[in-house]
Amino acid sequence: MVRLSGITKKYPDGENSFNHVLRGVNMNVEKGDFIAIKGASGSGKTTLLLILGTLLQPDEGSYVLNNMQINTPGVDYSAIRNQKLGFVFQDHRLMPQLTALENILLPTLAFQNRTEDLQIDYAKQLMELTGITSVANQYPDTLSGGEASRTALCRALVMKPLLVLADEPTGQLDAENARNVALLLAKVNKELGTTIIMVTHSDETAAIAHRRLTLQNGGLS
Repeated sequence: MVRLSGITKKYPDGENSFNHVLRGVNMNVEKGDFIAIKGASGSGKTTLLLILGTLLQPDEGSYVLNNMQINTPGVDYSAIRNQKLGFVFQDHRLMPQLTALENILLPTLAFQNRTEDLQIDYAKQLMELTGITSVANQYPDTLSGGEASRTALCRALVMKPLLVLADEPTGQLDAENARNVALLLAKVNKELGTTIIMVTHSDETAAIAHRRLTLQNGGLS
């Protein structure tokens, strides 16, 4: 489903100097994979995730998603992000003025005027799967950290994406909630067949994934 070949990325680091964060990254991801990527702070984990999410362009290399060449001129990146990718952020990024259910349904309004009944039904199915049906009408400031994480995960899944990208999804949670969210990601991967790539600093969270990779010296191993 995903093929990265020779992905490089560098950032300016002072006058006439560059920090080479990614140095020819190669990665193949099959449908249904659950991959955890670990690495030291500053190793380029978030940069790699941003490239996978089409939020950042590599300097060199090829990115193929579901047989589609992504980093080429004319590609509609906003449509790809909405229809093929789901994002789970460390800080949840829930809209405070919307209920949990409305937050989950927000991606459905990117390219249409109203949410369809089938999409509402699917959102409620996701809430049931993740155990947050009871908070559907609550606002983010009334949710626990675990409930907010589950709401964000449902939002990432509501468009039935090919690939979910999770950036330190347990980073702001206590140990118990972190483990619960990690197990929930594994449940989603198993029961929905959703392909997941997650970056994390936690050995325990990474252990839930099928494959564990390390990003160091600009490459994956």
